[in-house]
Amino acid sequence: MTMQSDPLSDLLKVRLLVGYLGEIDQFGWWKTSFYQSASQAFLAPIFPRTGHVAKYHGVAEAARLVHDESLSAGSYHLFRLPEELEHDLHTALAEAADQAIREVSLHGKDAAVEELRAMSEESISPLDGPISLGQISALRASHSIAQVAGIYADAFQRGNKAFPYFSRA
Repeated sequence: MTMQSDPLSDLLKVRLLVGYLGEIDQFGWWKTSFYQSASQAFLAPIFPRTGHVAKYHGVAEAARLVHDESLSAGSYHLFRLPEELEHDLHTALAEAADQAIREVSLHGKDAAVEELRAMSEESISPLDGPISLGQISALRASHSIAQVAGIYADAFQRGNKAFPYFSRA
């Protein structure tokens, strides 16, 4: 597992990688193509300075809908977190947005999966569908973020869908 000093930036990175990998041109979990180079052409006139943030929010919303359909109401997941944590992620995105989003879309499919794998724990069980990871209060810990990264990396590599989630405290 890669040890990072800031769990919030790790969480943002996992969200960006999973968002990218879930798009139609990678693994097709949601029907968006925001991270494709052509998307800049239609975003630039509307969002001339914040197109990179618009990409992030577009993918996050598409991913949120797919996750919400697969999980029970009231559960938290990578794309639906408590309001305070969403706010912290938004702030972290604003500070590093352009660079972080460019790095994700430059990875390519295989490199992005490997990046998720590098952030993950070694012993992830090969589960599909909803996967409970306990209480949401654990999410700010690097261990929980590594679990989330590993579950998604395994699912993408196996060609199926897994939805790690947390329950309310």
